[in-house]
Amino acid sequence: MTGRAASADVVPTVMHVRCPDRLPVETYRQVLEELTELSPVVQALPPSAALVELKGALRYHGTDTRRLGEMLRVRMISRLGVDVRVGLGPSITVAATASAQVPEPGGVLAVVPGQVADWLAPLPVEALHGIGPRQAGALHEYGVHTVGRLAAVSPSTVQRLLGGKAGRTASDRARGIDPRPVVPRALPSSATVRRTFDRHTLEGAIVRATLLDLVVQLGRLLRRRGQAARALTLTLRFTGGTSWVKTRRLTEPSAHDDDLRALAYQLMDAAGLQRGRLTGIALQGEDLVDAEQVAQQISLDTAREARLVAEAAMDRIRDRFGPDVIGPAATRRVS
Repeated sequence: MTGRAASADVVPTVMHVRCPDRLPVETYRQVLEELTELSPVVQALPPSAALVELKGALRYHGTDTRRLGEMLRVRMISRLGVDVRVGLGPSITVAATASAQVPEPGGVLAVVPGQVADWLAPLPVEALHGIGPRQAGALHEYGVHTVGRLAAVSPSTVQRLLGGKAGRTASDRARGIDPRPVVPRALPSSATVRRTFDRHTLEGAIVRATLLDLVVQLGRLLRRRGQAARALTLTLRFTGGTSWVKTRRLTEPSAHDDDLRALAYQLMDAAGLQRGRLTGIALQGEDLVDAEQVAQQISLDTAREARLVAEAAMDRIRDRFGPDVIGPAATRRVS
């Protein structure tokens, strides 16, 4: 195809770009700048991916989407020294699944609308974007090993296996159904909550309750933003101006109080506080990602599922009546 762009009805218009892992933050920003030269509709997916909507860019550049992908790759290598994997498809799910199928270090793979079902069908079910290891395990136990088989299973059966919302989503995406638009957004890379003590304190119960209160604040902030943290950083400030800082990564990105609390407590225990007089605590969610890009993992832990339901209910109550109206009992001592 040369001379002019093809119709958007017959070409993939969503681009998913995967950069190498552990990409420096400044280089990632430069990648996003390169993407905006292709299209103004760029959605950052930190720390090393992005989505681009190319509908408006086709006529402007006078070429097809595959060539735009190839042009982007050449630019990245020549300008930034970074090779990328580019997936092109009619939806976010197809484009992201395609980019993951490109061998490293880089390349371009385009899936046109009319070929989506045939292209997806032979892929392992875990290759479908959004399917996590535990979801794949549950599907394997039922005998569902490929995306084509997942698409053939009735949606109601998939919902019983993976849960209501996760099952509906997985069933739709296996059929190539994903109406989500690319939303121009440069997400904040971190979120911080902090507490300064009126008086220097070393009382363990107060310190622990303060940390729990910060966990609740951070979790709600992330959920309101639609983000999830890959890591937490705990900062303790002491009398005399000294400080202690430590970062640890979560097993998987999360914005849920349970996960954030467990890691925050591990960080606090690692500090080994003895008689240090604290003047303040800060808890920072690091390496944030779009929560919609985090696989919804199936859980056999009914207690955890109940806590997640309660968490969502408390968020609604806080949205209506204020952030301090409900929360863990232990945090009342620091309110």
